Formats: sequence, C-alpha cells, structure tokens
Amino acid sequence: MRFIKHWKAVLLSLTIVATVFLIWDAIFTKNGVWGFNPDYHLPFLLFGMPIEEWLFFFCIPYASIFIHYSLAYFKPNLLIAKDITKAITITIICVLLPILFFNFDRAYTAVNYSFLIVLLGVSLIYGLEYLRRFYIAFLIILIPFFIVNGILTGTGLEEPVVWYNNDENLGIRLLTIPIEDIGYAFTMLFGNVFLIEKFKKKD
Repeated sequence: MRFIKHWKAVLLSLTIVATVFLIWDAIFTKNGVWGFNPDYHLPFLLFGMPIEEWLFFFCIPYASIFIHYSLAYFKPNLLIAKDITKAITITIICVLLPILFFNFDRAYTAVNYSFLIVLLGVSLIYGLEYLRRFYIAFLIILIPFFIVNGILTGTGLEEPVVWYNNDENLGIRLLTIPIEDIGYAFTMLFGNVFLIEKFKKKD
C-alpha cells in the first residue's frame, strides 16, 4: 500500500479536521453539552478537555481512514454505482433536513447535522467518487465504532467515560450511544478522506 507516501496529505487533513472538531468540542464541553468523567482520564486539561480527547481526533481518524484505504487497495473494484451513491446521499440529506429544522434548539443535533448536510452537499458536486467507496468502508468502520464508543458512553461500566446532556440531543440511543454520534463519526472521517484526496491531487 505504501500509505506512508501520502503522509503530507494525511497529516494536513487530520490537523484541519481536528482543529474544527476541537473548537466545537471545547465550546460544547464549556457549555455542558457533554463532558468527561475524571475517574477515567489523566488530570491534565487543555481548554477543559483531557489530553486523551485531543489525541482522539488524530488516532481514531487515522486508524479509520486506514481501513478505508486498505479496502481501496485490496478491493479496488468494490464501489457503489454513481447513481446509487448519489441517491443515497440525497436521501440522507432529505432525512436530516426536517430533523434539523425541528430540533434546531438542541445544540448537538443542530451542529452535528448541519456539518453533515453541508459535507454531503459539497460531496455531491466535488466528492461523489470518494463516497462510492467510503459508504462501504464506513459500514466496516461501524463495527469497532460501536464497540469502542459503546464502552466510552457507558456500556459495561458503572458510569460512562463521556456523558451527554440529553436536552441537547434527540435522546435516542443505540444501547448507550447517542444516535448523533454516527453522523459525527461520518463527518469527521469522510471530512478527512475528502481533504486527503484533494491534497493528493495537488501533490
């Protein structure tokens, strides 16, 4: 694969996306949209967030996009047809728009789905080819996502590692995971893939 040859594009993309998400994270943490259980992290905080949270936005996206590019290497022809990819994307946007409209007062739902809708809208024009593979890769990524995120949100624990204020989300949980987390993960990961592909072309 020689994935390392694209290290500049990967590092730049990770940094850009992480910066956006860390700003979002810091604001939400300060305003009590979510928070971190001090029993599970080191006492070092930066802008109210533990160092583990900062590392999250580099380690998890890197591991996840590696899955995406491994799929591209070992199964290069495993792609969704363009018309189907476009239909899936438009359907997701159409489903999210009314949810966003009726829940704009819920901070996590509003910001999360706004980012996702914008990303998908831009991708319809400039990144449809990337989505053809990423939709498949994301289904694979969801397996470790549900395991790890389930533990972080309290599955099998007396108290969650990360807690959420249900007044700021839809209150729908998949086991212990807020349903918005799936959109959050998609935006973070595909945002990286989208930028990596653009930077690779420039290189």
